[in-house]
Amino acid sequence: MRGIDEDSGEYLGPSRSQQRRDALEVLALGERLVALSPAQLQQLPIPDALLPHILDAQRIGSHIARKRQLAFLAKQMRREDDDTLHAIRDALDAGGEAARQETALLHRAETWRERLLDEGDTALAELLSEHPSADRQHLRQLVRNALEERRRDKPPRAYRELFRLLREMLAQEP
Repeated sequence: MRGIDEDSGEYLGPSRSQQRRDALEVLALGERLVALSPAQLQQLPIPDALLPHILDAQRIGSHIARKRQLAFLAKQMRREDDDTLHAIRDALDAGGEAARQETALLHRAETWRERLLDEGDTALAELLSEHPSADRQHLRQLVRNALEERRRDKPPRAYRELFRLLREMLAQEP
């Protein structure tokens, strides 16, 4: 039954039109997955049960048979929970939430690195107050080495190592 329950006034489920829109959205997602290379598919959080259906659809050359296989793939995808499909969509989107969070993390690490190199001990004290488990001595040594590399126009080995350390440290924060 669809619609509103007369006794409680509770909504009973999505309309038929909404179900169709949802099914077409899953079909479009399936088409996007079929268009990817096997290497790209391996990077996505695709359940093992769906992967053979995607590979089958990629192998089929006939238009009608391919369309039929895509419909079957969409049916199998609709059996998955919404979280799985959302994770696949998010991983596919270059501007997805995971990509935005990773970009923000990289920007924060870059900002901290520049602050550490420009402000010195004041920025280090602030960083250590936010992350008390960080290795103060190692951070101070990397900052000192990065400044020395800049001064002597040497390759930025410590500069990069400082960035890696900051990125790992910021990624562990809650």
